[in-house]
Amino acid sequence: MTQNDLPALPLFFDRYINLVPQGDLLDALKQNRSFDSLIDAQTLVRLGDRRYAPGKWSATDILQHIVDTERIMAYRALRIARNDKTPLPGFDENAFADCTDAANRTVADLYDEYTAQRDSTIRLFSSFTDEMLLRTGTASDKPISALALGFVCVGHAMHHANILRERYLPLLTQPS
Repeated sequence: MTQNDLPALPLFFDRYINLVPQGDLLDALKQNRSFDSLIDAQTLVRLGDRRYAPGKWSATDILQHIVDTERIMAYRALRIARNDKTPLPGFDENAFADCTDAANRTVADLYDEYTAQRDSTIRLFSSFTDEMLLRTGTASDKPISALALGFVCVGHAMHHANILRERYLPLLTQPS
């Protein structure tokens, strides 16, 4: 199923969905199966723990955030696809980031975890019928379909890859 099959573009999440090139959800998930397809791991290794501004996350913090968020979005999609009408709460990404050990993880380890999570997401969405994908529920006080959450997984990773390219990679040309 494609973005054209979405019942409506969910507010807030539309910023992620709009980043995904038009096409089939499973194809989009598979295209970015490895985070290396978005940014070369060695580039992020060179960044180290640099941050583009005080209080901002490091590259490893961002990678952990991407994995955590994909887990949450896939869980939400599962609940909605199974027709669970319970409103699903939001989550505080900064509280999550404060409670990880991303600073003590390697980029390679986080890339492996991203791939493992993406493989799980692909398997989950492959198991959904069209009817399941089009079911809607409430997440973060906003109506959303399981299908939209799949595109959020893809677009969210792309969004953060863009931030890494735009705000972090220029740090590599500055003296440390």
